Amino acid sequence: MPAVTPRVSPQEAWNELAAGNSRFVDGGPAHPHQDVERRSSLTSTQAPDVALFGCSDSRLAAEIIFDRGLGDLFIARNMGHVVAESITASMEYAVVELGSALIVVLAHDSCGAVSAAIDQMTAQPTEVPVAVGNTLAPILPAVQQLWLRHNHDTPYVNPSRLDADAVGRIHLNNTVNELLRSSRIISNAVAAGTLGIVGCQYRLAAGRVVPVSAVGPLDIALEAHAAGAA
Repeated sequence: MPAVTPRVSPQEAWNELAAGNSRFVDGGPAHPHQDVERRSSLTSTQAPDVALFGCSDSRLAAEIIFDRGLGDLFIARNMGHVVAESITASMEYAVVELGSALIVVLAHDSCGAVSAAIDQMTAQPTEVPVAVGNTLAPILPAVQQLWLRHNHDTPYVNPSRLDADAVGRIHLNNTVNELLRSSRIISNAVAAGTLGIVGCQYRLAAGRVVPVSAVGPLDIALEAHAAGAA
């Protein structure tokens, strides 16, 4: 079965998301595609232009913060937005079968998974369940990268001397890179110009989604410390 051709460009998909987040921030959401007619139209089909992979944090409700509705976003989430085979498969399905033109990786500030990963890099880490430890493992390189950037006396992290949100931005970039590394389908679509990927950090207090990294045919103003600097 041939891949579904995207209905919009990656830039158009992003522009619509960004406009929805602006409405949410300003307190005037339009609540599109949330009526009976929309619900009925989706009983046998779906055509989301955006696939979203985000942290499972309860404060990160994607349809709300982007002012979207039923059938607009194809969403997969887990703790700390850590790439797993099921996540890669879900994003590939959205691109190939549903014609999504954009993948958004959605992180956020004050992330519990990032804080837990930082704790795991201290001299006396808190004991965590095996499954939690395995899930936190892909976040540890971001912790170490930022710590060793400014601290050379010990490999053990002092959380009071580390910007957790900066660690989160590094991990966010690593997540985008891992999606590309783990999926030839996603990489090929980006190379063909039919898919874009945007890594974003959501600011809980302001409600604003800040783009940190972008890959593909996208013209987006990125945050100045996109490289993960504190």
